[in-house]
Amino acid sequence: MNKSAPSKSHQKPADGFPPMSVLEVVLLAAGLWSLNAFAIDMMLPALGIISRELGAQSDNDRQLMIVVYLLFNGVAQLFFGPLVDRFGRRSILLFALFGYVLGSVLSLIAGNFSFMLGARALQGAATAGTRVASLAIIRDQFSGRRMAQVMSLVVTVFMAAPIIAPGLGQIVLYMGPWRWIFAALMFYGLFFFVWVLWRVKETLPADHRTPLAVNNIISNYAQFFKNRVSFCYSLASALMFAGLFGYISASEQIFIETYQLGNLFALAFAAISLPLGLATIINARLVKTFGMRRISHIASLGYIIAAAGHFIVFSLGFETLYVFLFFMGFSFFTLGLSGPNNTAIAMEPMGHIAGSAGAANGFMGTAFSAIIGGMIGRAYDGTPGPVIMGFLLLGIVAFAVIWIAERGKLFEPNDQRK
Repeated sequence: MNKSAPSKSHQKPADGFPPMSVLEVVLLAAGLWSLNAFAIDMMLPALGIISRELGAQSDNDRQLMIVVYLLFNGVAQLFFGPLVDRFGRRSILLFALFGYVLGSVLSLIAGNFSFMLGARALQGAATAGTRVASLAIIRDQFSGRRMAQVMSLVVTVFMAAPIIAPGLGQIVLYMGPWRWIFAALMFYGLFFFVWVLWRVKETLPADHRTPLAVNNIISNYAQFFKNRVSFCYSLASALMFAGLFGYISASEQIFIETYQLGNLFALAFAAISLPLGLATIINARLVKTFGMRRISHIASLGYIIAAAGHFIVFSLGFETLYVFLFFMGFSFFTLGLSGPNNTAIAMEPMGHIAGSAGAANGFMGTAFSAIIGGMIGRAYDGTPGPVIMGFLLLGIVAFAVIWIAERGKLFEPNDQRK
């Protein structure tokens, strides 16, 4: 061994960027994913105020500010996937962050409800690029159980956002008008633009880039959707998160109108979100020992058990605020265990087209989930019943899809099965 040769970690990189530690990768990715969470959850306490001031036509129309954002976020990922594989991760990430800032500015100056929906569509579409690029960066550097562990750490840090975001939004409303929420989002986006510009190097070598041709784009997406494991685990995850999006869309009405919580809405929202963050911490510790599949399968079954118990209690007329908090927290805990593993399993066979695969996975987990979740939210009838029923039905179908992916062989630790 040549002791005079410097170690790889201390060599000066050719591109001039000092290497990022795993911790910095986790913090950056979590912060980028939080762009979505803050853009959605910070405005939840203000949905009613915004919709009335900007002239929404019905009470449930306020949910469109969430649904439109998610829908465009999901669809745009299909376009960003090929761009990330063609032009690299860094340039697309900077472009997307600029779009996020612009969308925040347009939301801030919106004068009517239609303009607001357009601004939210732009903001959601731009944020799609940050998700696709950051997921590809992670996949470029990690794989297998190591990727699942890193993903769990990312989600663990990221989960602080949905927990605190409604409270931050409420604080902003105490201090000033709802437009200040979008000013805060603008500055948040600018912060990450500077971080990426200063610290992030390109992780996709030039000789690994895919030409931007229609045939290549179709071929890459076809590879993803034809792969039984990638497609089924993405679909299962999308189905379970559709219930989550339905809950988020209707949460302001459920807590403020059904349970009359008023300004305590943010605390109730945080209480339900906490178990999800706890689950991701636990998953990061357990995944290397038990494997992605075993944890995913057990958590998916737990999702059904939680939803079924909640549906029974609701049907018997015993539903209260505390019952709702308990069962929704239980469901969120199972989501925290299944989500990172389902994504890692879906991405594992797709290392050669990580950008396109991440886009397809994100499209299913956002646009598809937003459509179903939007229908659940729009069914709000003054009770949490539609949300509860949505969780149960979607959980059953998701578990069936996983069963198909594994050809009936569930609860096994093999994380290399194709």
